[in-house]
Amino acid sequence: MEKAGFVTISGQPNVGKSTILNGLLKEKLAIVTRKAETTRDNIRGILTDDTSQIIFTDTPGISRPHDLLGKIMLTRAQSSIMEADIILFVTEKRIAFNAEDEGIIKRLPEPGTDKIVILVINKADRVKDKRTLLPLLKKASEMYPFDEIVPMSALNMKDIDKLLKTIKSHLKEGPFLFPGDEYTDKDNYFLVSEIIREKILTLSYREVPHSVSVVIDEMVEKKNMMHIYATIFVERVSQKSIIIGKNGDMMKKIGELARLEIEKLLSKKVNLDLWVKVYEKWKKDPNALKEMGYSD
Repeated sequence: MEKAGFVTISGQPNVGKSTILNGLLKEKLAIVTRKAETTRDNIRGILTDDTSQIIFTDTPGISRPHDLLGKIMLTRAQSSIMEADIILFVTEKRIAFNAEDEGIIKRLPEPGTDKIVILVINKADRVKDKRTLLPLLKKASEMYPFDEIVPMSALNMKDIDKLLKTIKSHLKEGPFLFPGDEYTDKDNYFLVSEIIREKILTLSYREVPHSVSVVIDEMVEKKNMMHIYATIFVERVSQKSIIIGKNGDMMKKIGELARLEIEKLLSKKVNLDLWVKVYEKWKKDPNALKEMGYSD
């Protein structure tokens, strides 16, 4: 008897959604940084075993949009919620049920539908006295009739396995929708661009992270080596200078870290050629967003 279903991971920015996805898949699919709004696209991860197939979708953090890119991210996150069979609403004790969480809860399906909604309280391992969670659990039950409430740590594999078991208990019978050996519907162009962007976000600071986009111009294999040509877009000349760094040091470091991870992804040697270009206000420009793969 096969079971299958779509599971959307939703919540505010920087609550651990991508870390949960990677833990469930036991693969690094979504990039993870300390910067808010790291995830910009709906990222599907596919987990298949002998009896079940779960299609997870990691969504951009739901927050008030400040530009056209933000509006696109919000639309994608909301559409994923509507398409899901099971919704993981992720929060954490520090911010649980603040105004932003309340806004997300209002977007959840009306009670009584056939959709399952599971509340995940991440970073619960940081709570020394678990009794302090009781008022939070009480408030959760008053705000929405969650089907399950799972306090956990996304970094604890026992907690991840417990969450997976909970998800599987709500799957319905149905055929597998993807081949068993696929773990994502994203191609290597997307995965490589995300790896490069992750290294930029990790190494940069101030206003740079939110102004960066990476486009893979070409990937060509020659003599058992993959040659990758990528353009890093920023909004201001000052940001370009930061990414290049003194004597090109920052660009070199970004390239080295990205290349090592891309070689693991592709299982072959990689020559990575990076260029930085200024595209003013690209996050507000429909043509730029289309060029960079963000428009629907």
